[in-house]
Amino acid sequence: MIPIETVRTDAFSMDYFRFGRGKETLVILPGLSVQSVMLSADAVMQAYSAFEDAYTVFVFDRRTELPEDYSVFEMAEDTALAMRKIGLHNTFLFGASQGGMMAMTIAIRHPDLVKKLVLCSTAARIGKTQSAAVEEWVRLAKAGRAQDLYLAFGKALYPQYIFEQSKALLEDAAKSVTGEDLQRFAILAGSVAGFDVVDDLPKIACPVLLIGSEDDRVLGAGATPEIADCFRSRNDFIMHMYRGYGHAAYDTAPDFKERVRHFLEGV
Repeated sequence: MIPIETVRTDAFSMDYFRFGRGKETLVILPGLSVQSVMLSADAVMQAYSAFEDAYTVFVFDRRTELPEDYSVFEMAEDTALAMRKIGLHNTFLFGASQGGMMAMTIAIRHPDLVKKLVLCSTAARIGKTQSAAVEEWVRLAKAGRAQDLYLAFGKALYPQYIFEQSKALLEDAAKSVTGEDLQRFAILAGSVAGFDVVDDLPKIACPVLLIGSEDDRVLGAGATPEIADCFRSRNDFIMHMYRGYGHAAYDTAPDFKERVRHFLEGV
C-alpha cells in the first residue's frame, strides 16, 4: 500500500501521497469525494501507472482541520502553502472539478508553482445553475443520509449506464461512511459557493489543457467554453469536449490520460 504522508504548517496539516520516479513533478488535485481520496491511493496509482516513469506524482487531500466556513480560495492557498512546504515548484498541475477551481486559483496567484495547467470538468465561476447539484449533496450530508448521498453523487457524475452498473458498489461504499465524513463533505462541498475567477483568468500565463463534457450534469456544458473564451487566441491552449462520459470524464473517458500525457510532453 502507498504510504500516506503529512505536511504540517503552523495553521494546519494536510495529507498527501506520492508515487512514480520521474524527474518531472505532476500534482493532482482531485474533485470532491464523500470520503478522503487517501483511501483510494492504490487505485489512483494504478489508474496513473503510465505516468510513473516520467513523473513523480503527488496527490493532495484537503487540509485536516477544517473551519466551518471554508472557501475554494482558502483551499487553494492552503494547498499552495503545502506544496511550497515540501519543496514543490514549477510543477505540472492537474485539477478536476473542484480541484480544477483550486488549480486555476493557484495558477493565478502563484504562477511560480505551475509550469503547465490541466483542467477537467471544472468552472471558473459557480452560479445558481451550477450550485444546484452541490446544494442537494450538502443537504443529504447534513441529514446523515450517506446512501442517498452516494447515489445522488454517482448519478450526477457518471453517465446513466455506468451509474446503473455501479449502484451496488455505491451502496456498499456508503456503509463505511462516518458522521465525521459527512460533516467534512458538507463543508467542502459548500466551499464552492461564490467562487468566481473569470476576470482573473488572463493572469494564467502557462500553457493550458482544458477538457470538458457536453453532458456534464454537475456544472453544465457551458462551464468549459466559458473558461476557453479567455484562452482561445493563445497558441499554447488546447481544448477538448467529450460527449457520453459525463462530469467524471477524467475517470470514464478511455483516452483521457493519454491526452494529458501528450499535452505534458509537448513542447
